[in-house]
Amino acid sequence: MKTSVATATALALALVSAPLQADPVTDALESALENYEKGDLGMTAARLTEAQKAVVALQGGKLTRFLPEAPDGWSREIDEDANEGMSMVGMGGASAAADYISPEGDHVTLTLDADNPMVTSMASMLGNPQMMAMMGELLEFGDQRMVNQDGEISGLVANRVLIQATGTASDEQMSEILSMMDFDGLATYDK
Repeated sequence: MKTSVATATALALALVSAPLQADPVTDALESALENYEKGDLGMTAARLTEAQKAVVALQGGKLTRFLPEAPDGWSREIDEDANEGMSMVGMGGASAAADYISPEGDHVTLTLDADNPMVTSMASMLGNPQMMAMMGELLEFGDQRMVNQDGEISGLVANRVLIQATGTASDEQMSEILSMMDFDGLATYDK
């Protein structure tokens, strides 16, 4: 029995002392803490910004998974720089985008923006069914309501993800793409 307790204790100590698998978020946070303990507030702030950017990059990757596949015969091109673009203009939050192109050359650009000031500013309009009805034609995709304003379809999921579809494709073609979205999953895309 002494051997079992000793073995269990040794294993527990090995697990506790084993280094966590490093990633950009933990690396930046650990560096921020080290710099803070040294009293270097400038580097602490810089490392915290790095950690925040790394988290947003992870969120952007998770958000991209919710861009639907292209309809039959169409192609889809994911904008790999969409998330970085929002960070560069100081918007914060996560972003994902894709272009869908029909065999005839019509296109739809679908963008997903989450947890940023633009989402907050649109929430008062797109989170209110009466306001949406005044803005344009209401569309429903299951429980998700969206508004069509002269060929631009917009909606808000869980007051945190703004969806916008624009392009030269018809409203029906845009709706076909939007109908393939997992709106329930999108509400908790980064969990």
